[in-house]
Amino acid sequence: MQLDQKLKNNSYPGRGIVIGRSADGKTAVTAYFIMGRSTNSRNRVFVTDGEGIRTKAFDPSKLEDPSLVIYAPVRVLGNDTIVTNGDQTDTIYDGFAKGLTFEQALRSREFEPDAPNYTPRISGVLHIEKGSFEYAMSILKSNHGDPACCNRYTFTYDNPLPGEGHFIHTYMGDGNPLPSFQGEPERVEIEGDIDSFANMLWDNLNQENKVSLFVRFIDIVSGASETRIINKNQ
Repeated sequence: MQLDQKLKNNSYPGRGIVIGRSADGKTAVTAYFIMGRSTNSRNRVFVTDGEGIRTKAFDPSKLEDPSLVIYAPVRVLGNDTIVTNGDQTDTIYDGFAKGLTFEQALRSREFEPDAPNYTPRISGVLHIEKGSFEYAMSILKSNHGDPACCNRYTFTYDNPLPGEGHFIHTYMGDGNPLPSFQGEPERVEIEGDIDSFANMLWDNLNQENKVSLFVRFIDIVSGASETRIINKNQ
């Protein structure tokens, strides 16, 4: 799929994670964006936090409930870069530190308690070591809107091909309640350098609903990384 068209044709994918490999095969690529319909959701920016990032209220006086909007979407532990849409970033980080797998760490979590949407928790991890690269993605979602059951899906990608990635997002589109993502992470093309890739994502997110974007390119051999952050609130 062409990622620009995928974004352009969906006014509200919600929060989204992209992971893949650059077209030249040299770098691991990841992106995370947030969108919002409410004042509370839109009142945010991404800021750097060590090797990762966190969300922060743009105007602290307008911050309402911080529980689902203030968190660290990106953290790094050794060779692993963790990217998620909530505070399960910390759950995965702590789980890895204890020797748990990605799937085991997420067993203690489920979808967000924001009835009637029951927003899925989406997560990804990039593992880069000795010139090799692999990644995994996860979604925890209600059973077709029924909160009595949490459906858990994990997808792993070994030795990803140059120019190929996967995209997972919280919602299939706008609605009330919001329809949860369905199916496997979508196979998408990864093209361009970090700036052209970041600009492509940002330019094709819905102008009214987009809030912030994070993009990181990691050299698979050296581990050196470049990061871009774009915030609508300046």
